[in-house]
Amino acid sequence: MTEEISNTPEPLPHKRRPRYAGKNPRRFEDKYKERGSDTATIAKVIAAGKTPAGTHRPIMVKEVLEILAPQPGNTAVDCTLGYGGHAQQLLPLLLPGGHLLGLDADPMELPKTEARLRALGFGREHFSVHRSNFAGLPQILAKSGRTGADVILADLGVSSMQIDDPARGFSVKNEGPLDMRLNPQRGLTAAALLQKISADALSRLLVENADESYAMILGAALAGKSLNTTTELADAIRAALPPRSQEEYQLSVRRVFQALRIAVNDEFSALDTLLRFLPSCLNPGGRVAILTFHSGEDRRVKKAFFTGQQQGVYADISEEVVRPSLEERNSNPRSSPAKIRWARRAAAEM
Repeated sequence: MTEEISNTPEPLPHKRRPRYAGKNPRRFEDKYKERGSDTATIAKVIAAGKTPAGTHRPIMVKEVLEILAPQPGNTAVDCTLGYGGHAQQLLPLLLPGGHLLGLDADPMELPKTEARLRALGFGREHFSVHRSNFAGLPQILAKSGRTGADVILADLGVSSMQIDDPARGFSVKNEGPLDMRLNPQRGLTAAALLQKISADALSRLLVENADESYAMILGAALAGKSLNTTTELADAIRAALPPRSQEEYQLSVRRVFQALRIAVNDEFSALDTLLRFLPSCLNPGGRVAILTFHSGEDRRVKKAFFTGQQQGVYADISEEVVRPSLEERNSNPRSSPAKIRWARRAAAEM
């Protein structure tokens, strides 16, 4: 008897999805299972009003495009390239003939973003990347052989890729080294800053960078201390404060983290430098939009734009801040504190 051979292939063994430890896993790798996951999982995360780990959702894209009104042939600058969300929307509007310069100080994320944008078909004639913070804009324009830009965007928020990665030390959500440097290859970590700073200097920093109400208490409690992880810092903040609600504790934790991040990266100094050189970096009639996320940034931008208008440098500036829509705030809570201010460079004299 001849054995009958079937042409039907053997079914593949069922492959179970990875199991994650508990409903609320503690490990970052378990909790953020959407990292590198399928599009369905990522879509589910977004639908829940969250940002998939390792990605970033650009804020107020529609408003930014309306304000900047990029045109074919324009030279544009994204001073804070990040994940490339704004750049991806700007680039098609610059073509044909336009060019976008993308600046970012983060040596870890910049190559990834360049690769993503190159994969979308934006070649070197359309788009160039420059590892620099926005204070280096005049030098970048000069090296690129350009006298100015028609469109400049600066989104001053920290990208979700940085916030969500415990190894960067920006957030208390997951324990990580107390680092907070946008460029991990330069400068003091937040841990090193706390060890060397005086109580009075730290108190001033907490007021100037975050409007922290308990700055004096926290300055005395944290200055000179050896705190090596984000969790150790958060615990030390809570222990130093008088009895409060959990929500109030958390607000102080966030403000201290914000203040230290700004100091570690010298963000206000870089912003002041950008604002000082902005007029000379804009072509006549050029437009700039700046997204800020807390009062210290917004005050600087508002004052610089108002002074520029008084001096005749800017022909027009925003009278009020532009904020995210209710729909965007609900779908992307990280957009809630964002504000846009804009200005238009005066036209050249005839």
